[in-house]
Amino acid sequence: MKKHFHTIAKVTLILVYLVIIAGAVVRMTGSGMGCPDWPKCFGYYIPPTEESQLEWKSNHFYEDGMVIIVDEALQVAKEDFTTTTTFISENWEPYTKHDYAIFNAFHTWVEYINRLFGALAGLATLVLLIGSFWYWNERKSIPILSFFTVLGMGFQAWLGKTVVDSNLAPFKITIHMVMALVIVAVLLYIIHVTSSKIKSHKKDKIFTQLLYVSIILTLIQVVLGTQVRQFVDEQIHTLGETSKELWLAKPELDFYVHRTFSVVVFLVNVALFYRFRKLQLGFKKIYWVMVLLVLEIISGIAMYYFDFPFGTQTIHIVIATILFGIQFYLILEANKAVNNVESL
Repeated sequence: MKKHFHTIAKVTLILVYLVIIAGAVVRMTGSGMGCPDWPKCFGYYIPPTEESQLEWKSNHFYEDGMVIIVDEALQVAKEDFTTTTTFISENWEPYTKHDYAIFNAFHTWVEYINRLFGALAGLATLVLLIGSFWYWNERKSIPILSFFTVLGMGFQAWLGKTVVDSNLAPFKITIHMVMALVIVAVLLYIIHVTSSKIKSHKKDKIFTQLLYVSIILTLIQVVLGTQVRQFVDEQIHTLGETSKELWLAKPELDFYVHRTFSVVVFLVNVALFYRFRKLQLGFKKIYWVMVLLVLEIISGIAMYYFDFPFGTQTIHIVIATILFGIQFYLILEANKAVNNVESL
């Protein structure tokens, strides 16, 4: 089990990123309320594909918790029962956590697939935890952090429930994203410390300090970006999905701060790249940082000046999370390089 642990950690990281990508697609398509309840979807383990499946039917068996839509409101079966020829309200109770009662098959299945990826990633963290016990005598931090990833995924699942119950409260969506990045960071640390590869990186204090500054700026950008995204969601609700040219016609302060910060982020990373090249430090992942930054800027420009081309919102969010991951791994490599040099 121990010899496969590093691979298990990598697979778990990939699955967590798939959850992030799926979540970004949910956000882009406005599918966050595609399943209005949790953990089931309209009271089903496998959600309906047609609205007719959510209509009341006579002489039909309903299980406890199944959902129907009656007069634009969700009704939940109180217990297992079979209907007669007339609707009996005593068999049902209204869903009270929110008043969203719209069925859209596309939105439902986009959200459902997102939940499936989340469940798969959660199972992967459990396998990771089991495998980590082989490191208990050698390095106790690995099983402890593996246990934290399980708790983190559990927290994400609970938070996902509260996001749905609150009808997509903005601050909860932001916490959801930040927690996902924390899980990514923990998994990257586990991958780093269990790697058998030996890499030669030169020590440079200023480079390491700039790395810390760059990742802090990236985190700030992610938080600001979620706030801008919430403003866009409100504009979509007010103006409609066909009025893309108006979504950022009158942006709030968050947008301008987010856009200005992007310049600061880029300049800090340019300084990192210059120092890396000048001193030949060996941190080749910095090339990926620059590529991702350019793509992030291009996707941001496309959204603002070309009225949100399809996929740019998802690309923008996903690139930011991958950028964070690479920057964090660079910090791990830089700290290891410092330790290696100082121990000589």
